[in-house]
Amino acid sequence: MRLPRQLEFLSLPDRFMAVSAWLAPTIGALAVLLLEFGLWFGFKVPPDYQQGATVLIMFIHVPAAWLSMFGYVCLAVSSFLSLVFRHALADAAAKACAPLGAGFTALALATGSLWGRPMWGAWWVWDARLTSVLVLLLFYLGYIALRASIEDENRAGRAAAILALVGAVNLPVVHWSVNWWNTLHQGSSVFRVGGPTLAAVYLIPLLLMALGYTAAFGALWLVRIRAELWRRKARTLSLQAANR
Repeated sequence: MRLPRQLEFLSLPDRFMAVSAWLAPTIGALAVLLLEFGLWFGFKVPPDYQQGATVLIMFIHVPAAWLSMFGYVCLAVSSFLSLVFRHALADAAAKACAPLGAGFTALALATGSLWGRPMWGAWWVWDARLTSVLVLLLFYLGYIALRASIEDENRAGRAAAILALVGAVNLPVVHWSVNWWNTLHQGSSVFRVGGPTLAAVYLIPLLLMALGYTAAFGALWLVRIRAELWRRKARTLSLQAANR
């Protein structure tokens, strides 16, 4: 099946390499700037009346949790384009995305555990939100392991893409778990009907950190896609040379 005209640029690796050569460092520099401002504002916030100084963990944990889901959306979309339209750039994007998403998900779980210990009195509880995020991490790791276990790259890409699309079913569970089940995890205080309930002194650094995380993800993703395309090109050239 052919890509729609609006998405045909995705099948042009040379154009992608040309654009990403300057776009990746630009987004990376923006990420550094946003994270610096986010951390600067974050360390200046007053202690919360309930959580005390542990509220600072929010500026690391919440953006990581957002990126864990955003990363999986990117993985699922790339996998869908790869599976349906069979072009190499989307497959390379999916392969490059999975370790990044797994890293942010692991960071979300680790910082959530650090935050939960003083707030809930336990490092881990089988809470609906925590359990569904753990399942999300397992899908990321399963995708990576499945690709690594199949030697044929085309078969590996197709099998992993199917797994990624199956795992996308978990995304609504992660998002709505706080509303669907009894949970210790608090509900959304930023993106909600009626506007944020978080005070501006906490909201500003949180949004700066979230934008910084997103920019860092974008820059790293572009770099990893470029590396994957170079690897595939080198592999193709070596095979051609060996067959001469």
